[in-house]
Amino acid sequence: MSNFYTVTTPVEGKDGNTRFRQIGVAFPNNRPGAKSVMKIQLDALPLNGELVLFEPNTNEDEPVME
Repeated sequence: MSNFYTVTTPVEGKDGNTRFRQIGVAFPNNRPGAKSVMKIQLDALPLNGELVLFEPNTNEDEPVME
């Protein structure tokens, strides 16, 4: 399991393709006895109400999500 996840929201482009815009980060709560599973910090609110989490991109040669 990753130390953190990238929080994105899907955005449809003018070309009809879906892109994922990064709007925050999520951290798993691994403390013993914790009542929550993750802590999510958002830098922006998703206008469509949808969040998608991805493991962070570890390949520096690949472009970062929009």
